[in-house]
Formats: sequence, C-alpha cells, structure tokens
Amino acid sequence: MKTLLRVDSSSRTTGSHSRALGDTVEAAWLARNPGGNVIRRDLTVEPVRHISNFAIAGFYTPAEQHSPDIRRDIALSDTLIAQIDAASALLVTVPMYNFSIPSSLKAWIDHIVRINRTFSYDGTSFTGLVTGKPVYITCAYGAGGYDGGALASYDLMRSYLDLLFGFLGFTEIHFVSVEGTTADSVAVANHVAAAQQRARALIAA
Repeated sequence: MKTLLRVDSSSRTTGSHSRALGDTVEAAWLARNPGGNVIRRDLTVEPVRHISNFAIAGFYTPAEQHSPDIRRDIALSDTLIAQIDAASALLVTVPMYNFSIPSSLKAWIDHIVRINRTFSYDGTSFTGLVTGKPVYITCAYGAGGYDGGALASYDLMRSYLDLLFGFLGFTEIHFVSVEGTTADSVAVANHVAAAQQRARALIAA
C-alpha cells in the first residue's frame, strides 16, 4: 500500500490557498492510488519545536555516546525522518511569507536534514539519501508575477525548496502554484481553478 506524507505549513487553518491546492493534489493522488494511505502533519496545529543544542550534538555523535538529553531531543528528528522513509510520496503545502517559507516549515526542515540519515558527506561532496519518491509542493502567492514573471527574483521560497529537496536526493520535485490570491474574488476563483487543473494533470501524468 502506498503512503502519502502530507506536511501543511500555512498559519491559516481555514481559507488557506496552499492547503486547498494541496487538497486537490491529495485527492488526485488517492484517485491514482486506490487504497493509498495519507499521513498528515500539520505544523500549525501541531508545531515542531525549534531544534535544540542537544539534538544538533546528537546528529554528530555516535548513538552509543548519546546522553539522556540527546536521546530525548533527537527523538523528534527520528520520528519525522521515519515518516519520510515510510512514505511513497511527499506533499508539502506552503504559502510565501515575506519572500520565503513559514518558520514552522523551517523548524521541520531543521529536524529532517540530518547527516548520515537523509544525506551523507565524504569530505568532498554531499549525497542525498532520500531517493525513489516524488515530492509535490503546492505554493500560494498573494501577488502575481512570482512564477516565472516580473517578481521571480523575489521568490526565495521555490528556489530554496527546490535546492533543499534536491540536496536530500529527491529527483522528482514538482511545484504547483496559485498566484494573485489577494485579488478580487472573480480573479482569485479563476486563478484557483487554473491551478487545480494543473495539479490534477500533474498527478495524472
């Protein structure tokens, strides 16, 4: 049975365009994978705490040398990485906040980017260890022009996430965006409908 790990990061638990577009991707994925399972991690409803000194120390210390404090703080990283390992695909829903990602998502990322677990380093180069699964990223932008338009250079969110997941070993990184979410209601409805169509086509491909 295939499993989709869904990670939501918008602070808006209602009225969120990134979450709504994620719903479209999830529904299309389930239609493509009958009997599939969805694991949800909502970073607003259940925030991931910021990484601690003990957790960072644990990343670079052999397991047999872990103190009780390290074991306590590294347990969250273990859980989050285990969810990724168990998933057949990832879905990350993310709005642009001040040209980048929400801090809630950054906290999750800091726990899952872990040497010898999700990437390795041989002293010369890095190798991503998370392979063989796609990641779908639904993005929402208040203004238009970020997705290849005049404001593309301001979009640090997409470039960061593309680099990050590529670093971890993902070779199938798919973005679906809805822009202009602060426009009038008719324009927003049109933008959303077009984004939903792109999302369904992506999963169907």
